Amino acid sequence: MSYVPRARRRDFLKGAVSLGLPMIVPAAVLRGGSEPPPSGRVRMGAIGVGNRGGAVLPEFLARPEVLVVALCDVRKGVLDARVREVDGRYGKKTAAGYADFRELLARDDVDAVYIATPTHWHVPIALEALRRGKDVYMEKPVGLSVEQAQLLREAVGRHRRIFQLGTQQRSAPEFRRACELVRNGRIGKV
Repeated sequence: MSYVPRARRRDFLKGAVSLGLPMIVPAAVLRGGSEPPPSGRVRMGAIGVGNRGGAVLPEFLARPEVLVVALCDVRKGVLDARVREVDGRYGKKTAAGYADFRELLARDDVDAVYIATPTHWHVPIALEALRRGKDVYMEKPVGLSVEQAQLLREAVGRHRRIFQLGTQQRSAPEFRRACELVRNGRIGKV
């Protein structure tokens, strides 16, 4: 009969910790940086980068999990300025510019878009984006009619995409806190 050494608990735990470490420690720590891996980033397209779209753009650029790769605006001067802004933020040529939103939506490498165009374009662009498999963040209002909103809601369900409507200030920390206080009855019965 041969001798089989008995495993000690301490040795077992050392092995278990070394195997479990990648599942417990965030990948950014192991990589030595705070930037997420390419698989952890949403590749974003921006449609309408003038007034409101230009104001929203820095919010997306500031998020490490977002990589803005494509911009669209019918005004060449505005578009060129925003492309320079994106490339300057990333420190390299990253963003492509388009005058036609359909060209941007045709890109397979765009995961999501934000739409900040004039209102009459919101729903047509969003419907095309959903049809092409993109998630959508859109500035308010939803559209020009209840029927447009219903069409959009049906398309989100049919294409199984994520849709969010921006309603300025509702997602800022102080407004979220205020809503939490109201919903939890902290200011009395409303």
